[in-house]
Amino acid sequence: MAAEAPGPEKLTIDLGTETGPFHGGASGTLYGLYGDGVPSRTLVEGMYPRTVTTKAQDGTQHPGGDALEILPPFVAAGGKDVYVYLPDFYRGFPYEWPGATGEERLAGFLEVVRRQVEHVLTLGALKSHVVYVPFNEPEGNMFGEGEWSYDRTSWRTEPGHYFAAWKAAYDLIKDLDPDARVAGPNTCILYPEVRGFLEFAKARDVLPDVMTWHELSSPAEVRTNIAKYRELERELGIGPLPVNINEYAHNYHVSVPGQMIQWISAIEESKVDADIAYWNIAGNLNDSAVEANKANGQWWLFNAYGQLTGNTVRVVAPHPNVQYTLQGVATLDREKRQARALLGGAGGAADVVFEGVDAEVFGATVHVRVQEIPWTGQVGACAQPLRVLDYELPLLQGTVTLPLTDLDEMSAYQVILSPGDNAAAPMPPSVRWQRTYEAEDATYTGGGHSKNGPEGSPSDVEKFATSGGYHVGGLRTGSDGVLAFDVEVPEAGTYDVSVFANSHNQADLVREQGPTNVFLRVDGEAPRELRLPLGYKWAVWGHTDTRVELTAGRHRITLAAQDPDLGVTKGDAVVDKLDLVLRDTDQTAVYDAEFADLGAGTRVSHAHRGASGPGVAVLPRGGTVTFWAHADADGEASVTIDLLGPGEGLLTVNGEEIGRIGRGPVPLFLAGGINKIAVTGTSERLIVDRLRVGPSRGLLPTTAYAAAEGALTGVAKVTGYPYATSGKAVDGVGGGPENALTLTVTADRAGRHALTIRYANGEQPPGTHYNPDPVCRHADIAVNGDAPHRVLFPTTFHFNNFWQLAVPVTLRQGTNTVTFTADELPDFDGTTRNEYGQRSPYAPVIDRVTVTPLA
Repeated sequence: MAAEAPGPEKLTIDLGTETGPFHGGASGTLYGLYGDGVPSRTLVEGMYPRTVTTKAQDGTQHPGGDALEILPPFVAAGGKDVYVYLPDFYRGFPYEWPGATGEERLAGFLEVVRRQVEHVLTLGALKSHVVYVPFNEPEGNMFGEGEWSYDRTSWRTEPGHYFAAWKAAYDLIKDLDPDARVAGPNTCILYPEVRGFLEFAKARDVLPDVMTWHELSSPAEVRTNIAKYRELERELGIGPLPVNINEYAHNYHVSVPGQMIQWISAIEESKVDADIAYWNIAGNLNDSAVEANKANGQWWLFNAYGQLTGNTVRVVAPHPNVQYTLQGVATLDREKRQARALLGGAGGAADVVFEGVDAEVFGATVHVRVQEIPWTGQVGACAQPLRVLDYELPLLQGTVTLPLTDLDEMSAYQVILSPGDNAAAPMPPSVRWQRTYEAEDATYTGGGHSKNGPEGSPSDVEKFATSGGYHVGGLRTGSDGVLAFDVEVPEAGTYDVSVFANSHNQADLVREQGPTNVFLRVDGEAPRELRLPLGYKWAVWGHTDTRVELTAGRHRITLAAQDPDLGVTKGDAVVDKLDLVLRDTDQTAVYDAEFADLGAGTRVSHAHRGASGPGVAVLPRGGTVTFWAHADADGEASVTIDLLGPGEGLLTVNGEEIGRIGRGPVPLFLAGGINKIAVTGTSERLIVDRLRVGPSRGLLPTTAYAAAEGALTGVAKVTGYPYATSGKAVDGVGGGPENALTLTVTADRAGRHALTIRYANGEQPPGTHYNPDPVCRHADIAVNGDAPHRVLFPTTFHFNNFWQLAVPVTLRQGTNTVTFTADELPDFDGTTRNEYGQRSPYAPVIDRVTVTPLA
């Protein structure tokens, strides 16, 4: 008799066993902020980071991330602490600290520490958010065995010099600011020798205020090592100290929701803070942010994580504390009458079993919503999570079982339980049908073909995650290659096609041209040109999207390096996969208020029959409900706040006050990517059911102005760029206010408008190690001669790769002037300058500016 096939794995969520208040510490970031605006304030706020670790002010380790420049906007976005890596003042890794002897090097470094503390002391109340990290990975750097170490002897062998240096730095910081917090030892891992460090620090009264080390290990080791450290505290009679695991996860994990949930669950269970490691470029929230204001799947995972409320509860995984298996984290909020779980890490089928479900909280019927947070690549934008299931189940003996199928191991999933039985109509899935077709399984004809891989895997975490582990090259300059995907679809309709691909911006065939162009056809017809995404290394995935009309049945979709009607490929690209999606015909996105971020006394009510979901948000005067809403691109959207009953409120979008809430759709300008849409109650009671975001109705007057037609001064000039709107754009703006671009724009009425600037920035000075070091350029934008407003523009990876950035400004009715200038930014003291080209004096290349009223 054959053995029975194993059933689906079971993840058990015990709502009857609470494990403490939700902490939210896993969303920290190392070098994730470049400066104010990169990433956007909205993206930062919506990721809910408690901590950021970054370089000392005016440091030269990397461009951007200067501690005291990111501190004010980070705190304004809700951040708690900025950890300052003091050795990152220096170049190189290991740190190249100057001096002929260890004593000279340490003396110079202590002067760096002194200046940093003196800078912080000028910040007033903001200084309370600073945590000093005197040494970083001392065993491999300043107190290791290399040429840049103190004496080429590891402190793990002979700790005397390191312990003395720790005491000297600690005492200096505390002498200058007795209220300062100092963190350490910041080792690569929790070495056994950390015991000796703590014994020394306790005996000399120089214990760190925050205990820090790195977990560049695996999710399975996080719980174990934190428990080991807590036992060490008990043995030594210290603490318990706050802990920050201020570098965690590898390239294979970062950007992949199904991998990151494994880290999040371990970190949250341990109730510590943690910062995602910095392997790539600064200012993108560790591969969570796309461009300045767009989100990938990882950002949406942290957005869901940051909105957990109440207490965490016991989660029993099918393989507890084993990496690369199904894991999860869950909370119960009794006031909201809501339980949420985030899970992922395994494909196939699984039963998610909620036990201990209290009928007094949830009633006899439970409303279930399941959302998928997909992997969209490091540089691939992602819309809001996909609705997978929305239905109601009876509560049976305190248990609700959800059989889930077709799980994707690269995705994370959110499950929300609420009271049911209020006559809410079940909502259909966001996607009617979808399939993935791997490039390595497609048919390649012509020359130059290569199957590349394997890429990242559990046994090779330094490489990047790749769908199926492999990708295909061959579509490049001079190629005659054709990559053919044979697909079969269930019904006629309009299908979204996403080509996951990459071109390394520094590759020989890419450096000159920029984005690689290829040609798509369906069954040999309907040719179109696609520009594939650029990245900062090979196998850094984004996606280029288009739509095709397909009849039911089989089709062949081809990507070719030549097209008889359209031309030839220039560049060099690799292709990972092709996704084919049939969506619901209604393109309106729905965000239910009871699942949004509620503040200032707003409560959830389930007493309103016929609401769009299981509940509504009830706002008192001053109460708030905040939605994080996606827009594909900058421009008008039709936005509706659905209200129940009387009441009044104010609407703000990305911090801009729009005015009183209307009853019905309102045309609003939304920024491409993430938008913070907030409602504040202005009456005694306001009931918000949901937010709906639909396509433009063409009601906001929009005018585009070519930069090449503006007035230029100094060395600013019009230059040819093939991918600029008209093949021409303006460069040379900056290096002083005399080199400027001025556009004359008109406004139908006075008020707040969006300037959507299409720009390119490919500046990248040499890095000192594995991190590419692109530079954010800036522009000082002056309207009608008023004081200029400084705006940072993130890298686009090439000067022939154009992105958009929306900037709100106030225009008067009729004619206005908008002037762009730039100059090199000085250091914190206002006089010294960065000598490594890390503060560009130039504005980006400017293609065009589009003017749209905000409302």
